[in-house]
Amino acid sequence: MKEKEYFVQREVLDEIRLDEVAQKGTWSVKPTLGERVKESLRCSGPRLKHILLSWIPVLGWLPHYSFRENAIGDLISGCSVGIMHLPQGMAYALLASLRPVFGLYTSLYPVLVYFIFGTSRHISIGTFAVISIMIGSVTERLAPDSNFIVNGTNGTEIVNLDERDAYRVQIACSLTVLAGIFQILLGVVRFGFVVTYLSEPLVRGYTTGSACHVCVSQLKYLFGVAPSRFTGPLSLIYTLVDLCKLLPQTKVPELVVSLVALSVLIVVKEVNACYRQKLPLPIPIELIVIIAATIITHFCGLTDKYYIDVVGEIPSGLKAPRAPDATLFSKVLGDAFAVAIVGYAINISLGKTFALKHGYKVDSNQELVALGLSNTVGGFFQCYSVTSSLSRSLVQESTGGKTQVKTQHKYSPVQKFSDSAVLSTIVFVNLKGMFKQFMDVPSLWKTNKVDLLVWLVTFISTILLNLDLGLAVSIGFSMLTVIFRTQLPHYSILGNVPGTDLYLDIEKYKEAKEIPGIKIFRSSTTIYYTNAEMYLEVLQEKSGIEIGKLLTAKKKQQAKQKRKQEKEKKKAKKEEKKQKKAVKHLPNGTFSLKESEINKRKVSEETNGQRQGNGVALTLKETTANGLSKGRVNWAYQPDTTISESDSDTGCHGDDSITQVSHHSDEEKGKASGSGTHSIILDISTTSFVDSVTVKTLKNIFRDFGEVDLEIYLAGCQACVVEQLETAGFFSESIPKSRLFVTVHDAVLHILNKLGRKDFMLDMSCNTQM
Repeated sequence: MKEKEYFVQREVLDEIRLDEVAQKGTWSVKPTLGERVKESLRCSGPRLKHILLSWIPVLGWLPHYSFRENAIGDLISGCSVGIMHLPQGMAYALLASLRPVFGLYTSLYPVLVYFIFGTSRHISIGTFAVISIMIGSVTERLAPDSNFIVNGTNGTEIVNLDERDAYRVQIACSLTVLAGIFQILLGVVRFGFVVTYLSEPLVRGYTTGSACHVCVSQLKYLFGVAPSRFTGPLSLIYTLVDLCKLLPQTKVPELVVSLVALSVLIVVKEVNACYRQKLPLPIPIELIVIIAATIITHFCGLTDKYYIDVVGEIPSGLKAPRAPDATLFSKVLGDAFAVAIVGYAINISLGKTFALKHGYKVDSNQELVALGLSNTVGGFFQCYSVTSSLSRSLVQESTGGKTQVKTQHKYSPVQKFSDSAVLSTIVFVNLKGMFKQFMDVPSLWKTNKVDLLVWLVTFISTILLNLDLGLAVSIGFSMLTVIFRTQLPHYSILGNVPGTDLYLDIEKYKEAKEIPGIKIFRSSTTIYYTNAEMYLEVLQEKSGIEIGKLLTAKKKQQAKQKRKQEKEKKKAKKEEKKQKKAVKHLPNGTFSLKESEINKRKVSEETNGQRQGNGVALTLKETTANGLSKGRVNWAYQPDTTISESDSDTGCHGDDSITQVSHHSDEEKGKASGSGTHSIILDISTTSFVDSVTVKTLKNIFRDFGEVDLEIYLAGCQACVVEQLETAGFFSESIPKSRLFVTVHDAVLHILNKLGRKDFMLDMSCNTQM
């Protein structure tokens, strides 16, 4: 099949001509500040409706809810997710070092708030392992067991569990309300883009490291041991070491219960995964296991016989709202911000994933507000911080859920004594998805090693430095990778692909050939203050033109020429004196003849001095015949030495010689500086903005390269960058806009046309006609 071809016929366009052809306007389509303020203060019915629908999305979609299309799917989905909320809420509450009932509260109130203010139709808001462990690290740090030790019977010391748990609830609620306030404020100021700084490798590495923290924290329930509590950096390592020391004290009955429950959960969940298309709803194995374990533990007396640990009685009913302790805000300020950012990052990533799959839009700023309100309102009802759960969201989607309408569950006193080991096994099984993220390592190794480095640093710092410091270090490292990528871009010299207007890296493409005398230089990223100096250094390296050495050599050459010129003037004065003395002894007619020769010589010397001042290297060639000059020759450009002396005996012939030299100087421009390059084109099409350092760097390039007779051109400059250059006063008489071209090809054709290389122009632009 013949390849498609296209032909373009247009004139070469520099920036000035482009403005004329494209009719660049000076108007602005953006409203002025006054107009925007006026518009924001204007009140009308449609505007009020738009504001209400944007801040309270439920008012937009609920009146149009289709019961025929959505009711059945939402009902089944709500029941399925509600059944999952019960066991997960109880289990994840242990991660937050709270009693299981607070996990149940957390599975109710925030869900209702998100129903009103959220924009995602498929995510399931509630308890989440990572957020729970972050809350638990704070509650255990501020309310350790050692602060609640009281004297028991027989002189023993025991922990006042009721007082400790009550204070931990206050800490968790205060942290949750503060995190919610942070999220609301960020949403109101339209700061939803902050999550873009948390890249996917960072979030996945962080959640994987958090899963390891969750796993270690639950091992004590599986083995029935009580390791010491550690906080701060390396606490995970210390806890593992202490657990290994306590393994000989493992409670065998509790380990057996854990292994049995773990096996049942794994098998049934695999069945759910394999037959999810055929099952009307997943088997609620978590709830079944909890009920079965509770019944067996209670009626078989396992607590009394084998001392199996239970979480105690779970009360029924709901608590009245209660204001959080504001005095704790200062103690949990940093933790609250970390919880707010991590919770939102997980929430928006899942929300956008499902929105893209099902073809609707999720408002990132409104999601911040919705999540913040869920946390703030939930904190008043003794809930802790929430976010969306991948496992519950997948169940909600797979069971037919289509909108935010869900069936809410009501708690009952069925669970009187839940087994702690069984709840921990539920946590383990639900960490499966996070542990599967270890497969990111080989995938990233093949695709992007920088992202792999971000993943590994995030994971290791989260493991070693705990969740708060680990998040800070990982964000800092991620920012550094962005800086390094812009500081260390790829620089290349471009060559023309014959017969096209394409210019490609000559190191990457074999057919890309450099144009003789023209260097085309490009950076892969924006030029700004962090890489501007390197840009200039690499430009000199790639082009083979070292400005410093050339300028130094030029100054030395000029100084040498000046010394020669001074010597020649002294010789001329001496010669003039000799001639004057000789004239005194001659007749009057002869005197006038010699005087005319002297005057002619003066004119010749003045002309030579002007040419030398313009940088043309000239030397005086003298003969002893008649004591007269034979003319001046430009030896710097090595003219033809076959010119006979008779051709240069007169001043007229000397001028012809100079004219011939100046004619060749245009063709060999740059050779005087030790290079065959006469023009350099800077392709700045990748630059999206310029700062003051960039403008100064470009000015220096034009000035320094111009001093060694090299022409600099810009190509591919975006319109916004041109405006910034104009504002910065970049263009001037020395740097006119005519040096700025639309494309590299335009700049190349302009240079070739200027040098009269019509033959080469036709060879390289056979399809693109001028």
